[in-house]
Amino acid sequence: MSDPMADHAARTKALRDTMALRRANGTAPLRLAKASSNLFRDRASGARSRLDLSAFDHVLRTDAAGGWVDAEGLTRYEHLVDATLTQGLMPAVVPQLKTITVGGAVFGVGIEATSFRRGLVHDTMLELDVLLPGGDIVACTPDNEHSDLFRGFANSYGTLGYALRVRLRTLPVRPFVRVEHRAYTVAEDFFETLSQAHRGTADFVDGVVFGPGRMIANVGHFTDQAPWLSDYGYEHIYYQSLTRQPIDYLRTLDYLWRWDTDWFWCSRNVGAQHPLVRWLLGRKRLNSHTYTKLMRWNARWGITRRLARCRGLYPESVIQDVDIPAGRAAEFLNFLLQQIGILPIWICPIQAADPAKPFPLYPRPAGEACINFGFWDVVHSPVAREAGHFNRLVEREVQRLGGIKSLYSDSFFTREEFAMAYDMDSYTALKTKYDPQHRALGLYEKCVLHA
Repeated sequence: MSDPMADHAARTKALRDTMALRRANGTAPLRLAKASSNLFRDRASGARSRLDLSAFDHVLRTDAAGGWVDAEGLTRYEHLVDATLTQGLMPAVVPQLKTITVGGAVFGVGIEATSFRRGLVHDTMLELDVLLPGGDIVACTPDNEHSDLFRGFANSYGTLGYALRVRLRTLPVRPFVRVEHRAYTVAEDFFETLSQAHRGTADFVDGVVFGPGRMIANVGHFTDQAPWLSDYGYEHIYYQSLTRQPIDYLRTLDYLWRWDTDWFWCSRNVGAQHPLVRWLLGRKRLNSHTYTKLMRWNARWGITRRLARCRGLYPESVIQDVDIPAGRAAEFLNFLLQQIGILPIWICPIQAADPAKPFPLYPRPAGEACINFGFWDVVHSPVAREAGHFNRLVEREVQRLGGIKSLYSDSFFTREEFAMAYDMDSYTALKTKYDPQHRALGLYEKCVLHA
């Protein structure tokens, strides 16, 4: 039987050799060659040096006593979860979609229903091996000579290098999850419950806003016993159950992927919530794998955009996740309902940032819990507006309220706004140290200019 760590060392050596040849033969900006992506922004064409790291997709080892798992950067969370559950563990934060990779969750800011207690994925990171754009590989920990890169890697989106190995915290699991769906009509009460959830005994907390005065907080606890089990992997749709079923029970594996079957609720945009369509697709195709492919196909051919124009409407995709200080969450919700109009909205509380352990490129407000708002749809306007009109409204409101926006989708910041929001002084120092020849794109160029 092969040794996973020895195999990892062999892959790493082969990669070093590959990078040495690349240094000798070209200087085009480095880009990761991937068959799929969970980014929702287009990329400009141009010369790129594409790097295939697909071999780095293995779970290497787990340590139940130490509470950690080692995995390679291209490992999908669906495989990481399978490997850890067999050991009675789960990653401390499991992002919502099976296709998200470990490295992507670290440099792209991953979140889920344990974040109210554990923070974001990068808050659970213990060690990090990074392939730098120039070809060197450095091991980063919170207190070694590369601690600046350890802290600066979150929200860097590959512009400082790629994760080859990540050590993440784990949590012990039990067989089932009991979920209570609590209804709220007053936004302030809803957000107060979510922001104070860490004081209770819950293992999982998230929520959904279905409309003004229609908010559901979902509070989950591990349990060894389940009087019944719900299945949201085929015929039934999870988010629809929240308003119908005050108490629910799921297998732990099914709970972790409860949102993946219907991409939260976005499967409705491709008709996949119709019983006949679900039957035709079948259980194996009802997942984020399928919807990502359909989304890419639609983006290429612009079918929904053309249909909207035929109806005299001007569509704009507003696909965003933003973190707002808990004390201003009700204010931001009112803005979304009045100015954007996308429903439902996914809500997830995040543990307060530790001021002693800052992540400079994603500076959440220290000392106060944040509330994540996830809203993903198309806003249709009866009049033509400037490109990015509704997304710009979101960006300005987030900055006004002291929040921060994820960069996996379209952004329209000016350079000055971007520099203020994402600490470009720290980024410049990291870029100078770890990519002095600028073999990778800059963060603004990649995330805003679509380079």
